[in-house]
Amino acid sequence: MKHTKKEIPTNDIPVEAAEASTPEAPQAEIPAEEDLQASLAEAERQRDEYLTMAQRVQADFDNFRRRNASVRAEAYEDGAASFIKTLLPVCDNLERALAADSADQALKEGVQLVQKQLLDVLAKRGVTVIDRPGQPFDPKLEDAVVQGTPEEGEPGTVAQVLQKGYQMGDHVLRHAMVKVIVG
Repeated sequence: MKHTKKEIPTNDIPVEAAEASTPEAPQAEIPAEEDLQASLAEAERQRDEYLTMAQRVQADFDNFRRRNASVRAEAYEDGAASFIKTLLPVCDNLERALAADSADQALKEGVQLVQKQLLDVLAKRGVTVIDRPGQPFDPKLEDAVVQGTPEEGEPGTVAQVLQKGYQMGDHVLRHAMVKVIVG
């Protein structure tokens, strides 16, 4: 097999004519100063719009984060209050055990220690006892379940606490059940 050279046909067009027939490269047009000013103004407007949008999104996210932290803290406190409410009958039963007559002094001291430890744990959590005999009746803290006579003391005051109440901070976990003197 023989390799043959292919001949490339050449046009017999003169060089000047070939140059004349080729299209010229377009000259880059320089935009007018007004067009540049308009483009710059449009770019600045978009920049300001995007900046405002970014600031708004950042503020929304900060608000969301604060609300979320607040809701989380509130849910934690609600859960703690709910759990503490389940322990209140234990406090009542320990108090009843201590009020009962018992010949076993060691048992009584053991129950006292358990009660003290439980009340200390509740106090660390911010729980306080509502036990206000002799104080003016407060319906925000106490439930009047029995009426007393004027001979028992000043009208409108708590004559006796039948069941202690408990509060955590300003939130009442359980109202105290009291006997109130009426007159």
